[in-house]
Amino acid sequence: MPQQCDWDISVEDLKALLDRDAKFEFIDVREEGEFAVSNLGAELVPLSTVPERITTLDPDAHIVVHCKSGGRSAHAVKIMRAHGFMNTWNVQGGMIAWIDRIDGSLPLG
Repeated sequence: MPQQCDWDISVEDLKALLDRDAKFEFIDVREEGEFAVSNLGAELVPLSTVPERITTLDPDAHIVVHCKSGGRSAHAVKIMRAHGFMNTWNVQGGMIAWIDRIDGSLPLG
């Protein structure tokens, strides 16, 4: 899978974080309708709301961002890193990769 931004992590990396109950903020930047169909337990922060929500997030936190295919989340990560969120990471391939490589039982929202 091609790199989507300089700060990509794989869905396997995300699964490892979730499996070990690692401390991180998990953000889903899809739209509400997509999130309602299936989600991984992340906080819903649609991409269009990231600029206004950025002040409510901790710039020192470990943050992982995902979406349907990784494009919107890569964009969100770039915005956040430009605002000083230096430990923010994009899930490469998003929900499509998660369903393909981790849990094929989930519907794609």
